[in-house]
Amino acid sequence: MAKQPKTASKSTVTMTELVLPNDTNTLNNLMGGRLMHWMDVVTAIAAQRHSNRIVVTASADNISFKNPIQLGDVVTLTAKVTRAFSSSMEVYVEVYAENIPSGTKFKSHSAFFTFVAVDQGGRPIDVPELIPETEEEKELYEGALRRRQLRLVLAKRMKPEEATELKSIFFDQNIGKAE
Repeated sequence: MAKQPKTASKSTVTMTELVLPNDTNTLNNLMGGRLMHWMDVVTAIAAQRHSNRIVVTASADNISFKNPIQLGDVVTLTAKVTRAFSSSMEVYVEVYAENIPSGTKFKSHSAFFTFVAVDQGGRPIDVPELIPETEEEKELYEGALRRRQLRLVLAKRMKPEEATELKSIFFDQNIGKAE
């Protein structure tokens, strides 16, 4: 029985955390590992909402630490599925930090995570198709196949010449064409 397609909004999850002393390093900044844990949790919940299945993390793309988040800041993480493939889902997460007393808020991080839905035995299982609705969701959806192929090429699970969506990036399409 085919699963009914779902919209990205059905998978949206927002999680809020307060940065406490146990979450920080010796400079009183949020430890990167703690933030990655929170990102993994919120994206996993989004993937579970989309698939109605147990999910396992397959990858996390380029989490770079540009802006420190400080002790006492409130961290808000929002995640949603951007595209579903056969058993895998790409999930986008945005992280905002807010210092409530000063009234400052900034985007500190964003990343793409990939999850695979599995059955009780841990075997991959099909997930519903995703239907993007907003312009942002459509842009994320369109780029997801390129990001997926890039992940597979970098993991050596796909040959670069098989990555149809990446050919325009890696290969000059005009070479050998008559003028």
